Amino acid sequence: MPAAYLDARHILYISGQEAEQFLQNLITTDVATLATGEARPGALLTPQGKVLFDFIIWRNGDRFIIETDEAQADALLRRLTMYKLRSPVEIIVADSPGVTVLWGEDENGDGAADARFAKAGIRLVRLPGHVGTDTQGDYDALRVEAGVAASGADYALQDAFPHDILMDLNGGLSFRKGCYVGQEVVSRMQHRGTARRRLAQIESERDLPPSGTEITAGGKSVGTLGTVSGRKGLGMVRVDRVGAALAAGTPLLAGEISVTATLPQWTGLAFPSGEETDP
Repeated sequence: MPAAYLDARHILYISGQEAEQFLQNLITTDVATLATGEARPGALLTPQGKVLFDFIIWRNGDRFIIETDEAQADALLRRLTMYKLRSPVEIIVADSPGVTVLWGEDENGDGAADARFAKAGIRLVRLPGHVGTDTQGDYDALRVEAGVAASGADYALQDAFPHDILMDLNGGLSFRKGCYVGQEVVSRMQHRGTARRRLAQIESERDLPPSGTEITAGGKSVGTLGTVSGRKGLGMVRVDRVGAALAAGTPLLAGEISVTATLPQWTGLAFPSGEETDP
């Protein structure tokens, strides 16, 4: 059974009689419909609608588990504490850092299935702490296969909208629940269809260059390479610029290497065939 221990992930436990309402009014995820055993992506946005913190959230008995990167954990804890004021909500940090992810046919039944991977037909479960396993799998390669972004590797916090990282399609962004921080901006993007950047799967016949390499078409930037796993990777791209390049037959390059760019099949998205909308 493939597995990976992610030691740079941290866990926050959110509990109390108003924990669900507290989170429902604050983050992008619809926690009221979050079923036991299901983990969904989520974010706390800036008022301008950009991702300030990103995480995975799931239920654990009468509390919620939020899993985030160690680089964000302390700041996220402070921000959540600031928002809770005098609400009967308790926020604590897990004693032991790290998360174990398992995928394949015989996953541990105690974990929460990650909805992002489920969209790509992959069952992957997440468990707090270090769960001993015999096989260490390549989690980054699996993220590339599934089209799952990671902050820091594929986009910078406070620079990306939820639509950019496919949260409008992978269960992490609600358009039905009430207001939350940044909700007006992302709802307007949804209704107007104004998302210009998207996470794409990048592939080449050679090993890809390092993360951060510019992706170009006709000498013009169309995006940036993110996670790299051999000949495959992820990249944040301008969909209008890539669409225009494809329509014109202009090759895409990551550095000096010829590449192809596709939007994850599970999204149902396609690059537009018209000209780019603006510089």
